[in-house]
Amino acid sequence: MNIQEYFARISYNESHKDADLQTLTVIFQHHIWAIPFENLSMHCGETIELDLEATYNKIVRKKRGGWCLETNHLLFWALQELGFDVCILGGNSYEPAERAYAAEMNHILLKVVIKGNSYIVDAGFGGPYQSWQPLILISGKDQPQTPGIFRFMEDNGTWYLEKVKRKHYIPAESEPATGAPETGNIRKIYTFTLEPRHINDFQELNTYLQVSPDNILQKKSICTLQIPEGIYSLVGWTFTKVKYKYMEDMDLVQITTLTDEEVEKTLKDKFGVVLENKLAPVNVRGLPPNLVDMI
Repeated sequence: MNIQEYFARISYNESHKDADLQTLTVIFQHHIWAIPFENLSMHCGETIELDLEATYNKIVRKKRGGWCLETNHLLFWALQELGFDVCILGGNSYEPAERAYAAEMNHILLKVVIKGNSYIVDAGFGGPYQSWQPLILISGKDQPQTPGIFRFMEDNGTWYLEKVKRKHYIPAESEPATGAPETGNIRKIYTFTLEPRHINDFQELNTYLQVSPDNILQKKSICTLQIPEGIYSLVGWTFTKVKYKYMEDMDLVQITTLTDEEVEKTLKDKFGVVLENKLAPVNVRGLPPNLVDMI
């Protein structure tokens, strides 16, 4: 593993001699614009190993993406290599269908300290809840970014991340969104504490997500990528493109249903992903079929 190969993977060729906020921000943005959030391995017969070298080979050399356990682990390694003060944290994601946070830790995120300020850096949530810049860890402060306004709230040592939702404009020629959208203006994302974690703390979770039939990652093949104007998302056979800030406080959403052949071509053309094994797309009925219904 070497940092220059990682930089080539994320198309980063700027200076990195200073472990400062500007360098962190630019590397983070290159990372999320190059590396998709995806769970395709489990839908094409591959086992996901929670091992740094395996993750590096998959994402850097095979030009794949990964889920939070992989993409944030790789980013953790890169930031350590560059001299950043970084540690791993564990989070519990919000489950809209249950209207509650997960009972067990099911997400990995990073905390970076620069000049006495703590920032949350998370390249592994994907979709419309992916921040595009490090978020300073201050309770109650609105932090506007291109994807929307993010905010932390803290209560007795537990931190909560939420996002202010925007409206969607879906053109008439686009396929309509289905399902019942969440009500309210605020979307809860996850909760976490500042207890430092080790990657081995997530080994059990990594195994569980690959064998449990009840989690959403088993019920949906997902690939999402942040792009400079918004998001690409492929859930099962449904391809969604979101353009942020198409109009004031409104995002443009375009939805199309693909054939099996178009799924393979879209993965290559839009996400830069070429799979070694045949993908079996999946999108279990009764769950939101596309990105919009998860917003």
